[in-house]
Amino acid sequence: MSEEVLLSTDWVDKHKQDSDVVIVESNEDPLVYRAGHIPGAIEIDWVKDLNDPIRRDYLDAESFSRLCSRCGISRETLVVFYGDRNNWWACYAFWVFSLFEHPRLALMDGGKLLWERQGRTLTKEKPSPPLRDYPLVPRNDRDNRAFRDDVFAHLKQQGSLVDVRTPDEFSGRLLHMPEYPNEGATRGGHIPGAKNIPWAKAIRSEDARFLSPAELQKLYCEEQGLSPLETQIAYCRIGERSSHTWFVLKHLLGFSNVKNYDGSWTEWGNLVGAPIAREMSGVTE
Repeated sequence: MSEEVLLSTDWVDKHKQDSDVVIVESNEDPLVYRAGHIPGAIEIDWVKDLNDPIRRDYLDAESFSRLCSRCGISRETLVVFYGDRNNWWACYAFWVFSLFEHPRLALMDGGKLLWERQGRTLTKEKPSPPLRDYPLVPRNDRDNRAFRDDVFAHLKQQGSLVDVRTPDEFSGRLLHMPEYPNEGATRGGHIPGAKNIPWAKAIRSEDARFLSPAELQKLYCEEQGLSPLETQIAYCRIGERSSHTWFVLKHLLGFSNVKNYDGSWTEWGNLVGAPIAREMSGVTE
């Protein structure tokens, strides 16, 4: 587990004003940032800042360059992400930055929950970072992202798939998480052969910190049989929860090839002719 990838709240508190560090808060709900954030932290909105406004895709090289420039991020900056929902969206933003191969990325362990529980300082003052030059870097979808055709090819090879949703979503009993809207999937179930390892099993419920490396190794490798030498494709509903598991497998356990299928169940549950497995009343259909 590298300190450069997973940082403590103590480290962030000591280095949050460093000239080569930018702290980024990324939440499900933008109102969370406005209610109080780490002093100096800038906000990246996962909808407005990271997604193309028309296509079902992410921002391009030009948009990414503009985003980093206005956030005070240069190519040499260490960008440290944190947020609500046990760092769901912080991992999602980290993953999108990885598509542009930003050299220095980190996550604050425990996210906003731990920061608040430790009684650390929050502010409502919005920072005004200096504009920085950021080069145009082509987005690399090959190394960390899977598309539906990649999943079909993976299925033919009997490759490893990790469904990080709740057991009820995995079984087909629910099309989405409780208290969340259905984002378009018309059928429930999971991709055949996928293993159900809910993302939340990787964290401590009391403070949102990740399990120890030994505990993560036991969960994913010993209990579920995932191999760090095999290609792993993780998915959820729209790619946010699976980016959390992608971070665990790639950066905390050192798996050699992990991809996030961001189309996830919202896409797969609507594909004509796509195979789906369901477990209703204990019977796989």
